[in-house]
Amino acid sequence: MDFIPISMPSITQKEIDYVTDAVKSGWVSSIGPYVEKFEEEFAGFCGTRYAVATSNGTTALHLALVSLGIKEGSEVVVPDLTFIATANAVSYTGAEVVCVDIEEDILCLDPAKFEKAITSKTKAVVPVHLYGHPANMYEINRIAKKYDLKVVEDAAEAHGAEIEGQKVGSFGDCAIFSFYGNKIITSGEGGMITTDDEKLYNEIKYLRDHAMSNKKRYWHGKIGFNYRITNLQAALGLSQLERIDELIEKKKNIYKWYSNELKGIKNFKINCQREKYKNVFWMICVEILGCDEERRSIIIEGLRKYNIDTRPFFYPVSDMDMYSSSLTNVAHRVSKRGLNLPSYFSITEEQVKYVCRMLKKVVGEVF
Repeated sequence: MDFIPISMPSITQKEIDYVTDAVKSGWVSSIGPYVEKFEEEFAGFCGTRYAVATSNGTTALHLALVSLGIKEGSEVVVPDLTFIATANAVSYTGAEVVCVDIEEDILCLDPAKFEKAITSKTKAVVPVHLYGHPANMYEINRIAKKYDLKVVEDAAEAHGAEIEGQKVGSFGDCAIFSFYGNKIITSGEGGMITTDDEKLYNEIKYLRDHAMSNKKRYWHGKIGFNYRITNLQAALGLSQLERIDELIEKKKNIYKWYSNELKGIKNFKINCQREKYKNVFWMICVEILGCDEERRSIIIEGLRKYNIDTRPFFYPVSDMDMYSSSLTNVAHRVSKRGLNLPSYFSITEEQVKYVCRMLKKVVGEVF
């Protein structure tokens, strides 16, 4: 069997045509028609009034937090199981990261534990829609409103996910998305902030471009950032956005194939989908119950011998030296036993069956 990667983008003639058009236009940097079009169409897709494109998902999160007034002396709650960028973007503002445990079924921020972590210094929460499943935004928003906290959705991995028909990216004060090469849609590198708040939207746009005055060129009223996307990236992103329904449907099919093969296997647990939630299955996740980090490493190496690429779950943020340790029992337990399986768009059902067959074989040898 040829090498089966964990992820790769789906590029068609549409993407080639749009990017070629952007190159030929001469508008190759941060000004050009594809940037505005991408922002408009993405806002429409998410059901928000505004969207601002950025250079990547991390800069989007930093820009969102700064625009909301998060700064030194603030505390910001994040789930302990997430990619490190969620926490790092908080740290860029000078605020303190507060790691909170997750719900075991959907792997997203536990609302009850979030509420217990709130102090007089807490100013915001960043729920992460991990691996494509939405966090419990109704309960998180209820708690945030009770304590007057800002809500920034980290939807980097969940383009098109929904709760009761409402798309993620439209629940918080604002939300961020990533368009890195392994995401559901990609612009190579790139990000987006969505919001319904006009004042916040204007502040985000202002700070994104060095905080330059729109009335007096080269006059800067604040310390801003160069967090702009290029017209070339936006052309790729727009072409992908026009195919997003097709891409999400393929992710659902991939999940069904894996589910059929792994369903009922003792000690295997794969992605769930709560009732009234729409999981877009960015990554197919399998938890090997009873597994530890050492055994998982052996499983990963064993699958590589069969030309199968896999990834471990993220390590808890609180395990990193620069962040405070935290008693997040679920996050630590899940992190050690979780594995991401090949989930790229062109994978075939036969390849999925092969991956599952080899996974069961290798796990059986380890245990």
